[in-house]
Amino acid sequence: MTQEFEWSIRVYYEDTDAGGVVYYANYLKFYERARSEWLNQLKINQTQLLDQGIAFVVTRAEVDYLRPARLNQSLLVTSCIDKVTAATVSFEQKLWLCDQNHLNKRELLNQASIKVACLKLNTFLPCRLPALVKEELQRVS
Repeated sequence: MTQEFEWSIRVYYEDTDAGGVVYYANYLKFYERARSEWLNQLKINQTQLLDQGIAFVVTRAEVDYLRPARLNQSLLVTSCIDKVTAATVSFEQKLWLCDQNHLNKRELLNQASIKVACLKLNTFLPCRLPALVKEELQRVS
């Protein structure tokens, strides 16, 4: 069974355009932060990976903008792993508007498919996921 990670955020003024609507590129930042928080929860230390000359990079992002998020709204990012290969991880992520009065009531605002590759920083070429990282990601996928 696929595990789903949830991460709550609030829309701040800096996230919006002049109309108080979340600027389209900032949805990718919300998704990036949620993936990073999930890795932290799984005890996958990206700083240690960087020290080993390994990094994760987004190689593909497909986003569906369904409804806008607005200033000061409470949002929830849900993330799950779609596929783990030798060098890549594919995520399915969704952004929900949360009703503060009814915590189980959510409205889907945005969804994305994100593919992340593991690469060696000295060559910027793909490399295999470290074995322990791959095992942990497969465990929750």
